Amino acid sequence: MSNAFRELLRKVGSGNHTGKNLSREEAAAATRMMLLEEATPAQIGAFLIAHRIKRPTGEELAGMLDAYSELGQTLQPAGFSRPVTVLGCPYDGHDRYAPVTPITALILAAAGVPVVLHGGDRMPTKEGIPLIEIWQGLGVNWDRLDIGQTQHVFEKTLLGFVYLPNHFPHAYQMVPYRSQIGKRPPFSTLELIWCPYAGEAHIVAGFVHPPTEGMFQDALALRGIQRFTTVKGLEGSCNLPRDRTAIIGIQEPNVPFERILLPPRDYGFDGSDLPFESNAQLVEQMQAVLHGKPSELMQSAIWNGGFYLWRCGVCADMPAGIAEAEAMLTKGDVAEKLAEITKAVSSVQLTPQV
Repeated sequence: MSNAFRELLRKVGSGNHTGKNLSREEAAAATRMMLLEEATPAQIGAFLIAHRIKRPTGEELAGMLDAYSELGQTLQPAGFSRPVTVLGCPYDGHDRYAPVTPITALILAAAGVPVVLHGGDRMPTKEGIPLIEIWQGLGVNWDRLDIGQTQHVFEKTLLGFVYLPNHFPHAYQMVPYRSQIGKRPPFSTLELIWCPYAGEAHIVAGFVHPPTEGMFQDALALRGIQRFTTVKGLEGSCNLPRDRTAIIGIQEPNVPFERILLPPRDYGFDGSDLPFESNAQLVEQMQAVLHGKPSELMQSAIWNGGFYLWRCGVCADMPAGIAEAEAMLTKGDVAEKLAEITKAVSSVQLTPQV
């Protein structure tokens, strides 16, 4: 048993009257001890549920991210002319609406914007479809690459995927605790703003509850991150909804935080977000989008692609971004980028273990 960890556990788990928040340094130490299994399973489980009940602060999230930066493998600076956009979505995936994050990433990469995604396999508590399974359905086996091979593909194609089981096993071994405690732990929050890229980045983080956005702002400010976007997206992802106004926060260096409201109706994209039915059906629907076939998912892909092309500086405004996203999909530019990435991943993938 770790006596040092026990003291940190006592601090966050003492209830409303005597419990206290951790300092940034204490949060980093607690996270480090959990990831390295210096704390016992009983201590780790108790900390995660106590911290969830207490709710993390921005300072605590900054400390937890410090530990992630210390122990996790990251993609290295590659001399890109644009900041790398890191799309942060819940690791436990989607189970209600069809996500378009992979298509958004392909649109950006095809337009010259480097993109990093990250995540793992099926994960409690939702156990929805994770990004890795969508990519597998599209023929891209990110799960077979080590970090060096992923770096090679990233530099060559402008798109990379940091896969927890291969690239950050310390964090991946925390997954069973999510099932055992039956609730999302603080790790689920920090994952949304974790940046597994060591160079200049633009972090995009989805959220559901407004207080979470405030935690993001505080944590990123303490970490010195001056370029980020927050999205009140579908199921807490960075996917803009079409059945309600998109609520977005934008932070740029040396500029005050800005709130943007994007009503889909104003741009001709109001409608119902496509329900998620099955992996196979989603992949089939995405393939149709990549071949330029009209559909509800195509509308969602254009709506999201248009916003991110504008936000990442490719297009001057939303109408221009929407027009560009539609043209890229219908002309086959995005499908070509997928083919390029598939070929690059296949050429460097790990030899299967015997």
